[in-house]
Formats: sequence, structure tokens, C-alpha cells
Amino acid sequence: MRIGVIGAGAIGGAIAALLDRAGHEVSVTARGEHLAAIRADGLRLDGGWGEHTARVRAATTLLETPELAFVCTKAQDAESAIRENAAHLAGITVVVVQNGLAGLRQAVELLPDSTCVGALALYATSYLSPGRITVTTTANTYLGSGSGPASAPAIEAARILDTAMPSKAVPNFTGCQWTKLIVNQVNAMPAITGLSVQQTIADPRLRRVITASMREAVRVGYARGIRYGSIQGLSDGILRFVASAPLWAAQLVPLLMKRRMGARPNPGSTLQSIRRGQRSEIDYLNGAVVAEAQAAGRAAPINAALTALVHEVERSGAFLAPDAVVERVRA
Repeated sequence: MRIGVIGAGAIGGAIAALLDRAGHEVSVTARGEHLAAIRADGLRLDGGWGEHTARVRAATTLLETPELAFVCTKAQDAESAIRENAAHLAGITVVVVQNGLAGLRQAVELLPDSTCVGALALYATSYLSPGRITVTTTANTYLGSGSGPASAPAIEAARILDTAMPSKAVPNFTGCQWTKLIVNQVNAMPAITGLSVQQTIADPRLRRVITASMREAVRVGYARGIRYGSIQGLSDGILRFVASAPLWAAQLVPLLMKRRMGARPNPGSTLQSIRRGQRSEIDYLNGAVVAEAQAAGRAAPINAALTALVHEVERSGAFLAPDAVVERVRA
């Protein structure tokens, strides 16, 4: 198939390289040094799914209409990326692979002539140098839309993506988005401290804060009437345990997540953005919890504090020591 990938960063780059390896004709969008490196030496993938150099067509925008497209930009860049490529997205299925809660809804509004499907990437990748993507943890990608059964377009898109990487269509995609939002609670602490996800969870002081932010986020979801979807070992039942258990017991969940990540350091997507000098998507992660809490007439002080600390690091360029984080975020 002719497949377009808008945003060939950590997630989009892995999708593009693996689809190329599976035999599809792949075009990608990128900018700056990353675009130059892809044009010169190809899109290089290594790590958990092996090594492959994809000789893909690369430009700042799509140059032709593909048969299937993936939007893989950071959440804050999605609107502009969709608008820039809208002429080549009309009439096809567009898969929005994004963190947070707003991506699929936004795409549906911007692309009335397209069939939009959401996707949640549970694997972990690093993009820290131009043209190179490293898979640090392998896992599934989940596709769907809405709170009902998986749609036919989601099933077909999952079938195509599964030729390249483990993918499946799921029911209750809205609930799965919220579950992924809970998974992404591990992203803020590496961005604040400069440590890997595994290191922050291993530190008892930081793990307590991470667990408290997860519990707060889960409770906000329930206040919004969410039934959490089952992905990556997490389910509505497990998250009900997180919502109700004391912190010492609920910490078993991030410890389980750490075990699933393996030993290869996972910096998390938010820390990667900071290291590249780019604005992170923290407002669509912990910040989304704060916004949803306000919509439910509640407060989310721990998620608000973590969001503020990430923005502080973005401005100052200085990471905080664990003791300083614990002092600033009372869990």
C-alpha cells in the first residue's frame, strides 16, 4: 500500500520504518536536521524489533495522497500538521497515533471527509539524534474509536499495521485512551529529574509521588464516567484498585509497569522533547487530568504540580533532584 506518516519522530519513525520493512510504499513528513538525515541516509531503526534502514520519501508535507495515513506528531503540533496535509487526507482512513484525549476528536473535526481512527502506541521508542529511532520496549498498538465495538475501518487499519508491528483493534477505545493516560503518568518524573522511567519508579520517594498522581488521575476518570479499557496489563479492575488502595499498596502497579519495560533505559517522550529543546506535550498528559478534573468540579493538585514542574524545567533547562521534587509535590 501507499502509506503516509505525518511526523516521523519516535513513534511515527518506528511505524514508518517497520511498514517499509513489511513492503509498503511509505512517505513521511519531518523537518530540519531530521528531514535532512532521512533524505541522506534513510530512516534508521534499531532496538527491540531489530535493525532496518528505510529509504522512504521524505518532505515537510505529504506530496501525494496515500491510501492510508498515520498522524504521529506531538499532541500540540497535530492541528497544524493536519491542516498542512488536509488536501492529501480527504477520502482516506487517517489513524491518529497520539497521547492524551483530544487527538482523535480534533482530527474528526478537521477532516470531515476522512474516516478517522485512533491508535495508542504502548511500545517505547527513543528519538535523540536525527534520522535514528531506537525501540526500547516492544508492545502492542491498539486501534479504535468511541466507546462501542471496534469499527470496520479500525479493524482494517489494525490488520495493515499488524503486518509490520503487533497491532489490534479494540472496543471501548475511549476507555483505552484513559488507560493510556494513566500509563503516561510515568512521563512527568523523568522530565523533571532527567532520570529514566525505570530509575524514577525504583526510587521509593519518587515512586510514591508517581503513584499518587496515578491514583488522582484514575479517580478523575471515574468522576467523568469513564470505564477504563484493558490494555498492556491494565484494566478497569486494576485501576479501581489503584483508586481505592492506600499508596503503599497501589505502588505495586508502577512497579509492575517498570518490570514490563525491561532493563533498557526508557527516557519517556516528555524528557526526550526537553532534551531536544522542544516544547513537551505535558499539557496533554498531566495537564489533561487537571482539565478533566475541573470539568468534573474537582481539583487535581498533584497533576497540577507535576505539570508546573515540567514547565519549570522547560524554561530553566535545570533538572530537579529527587528530594527537591518530594519537597515541591506533597503526595
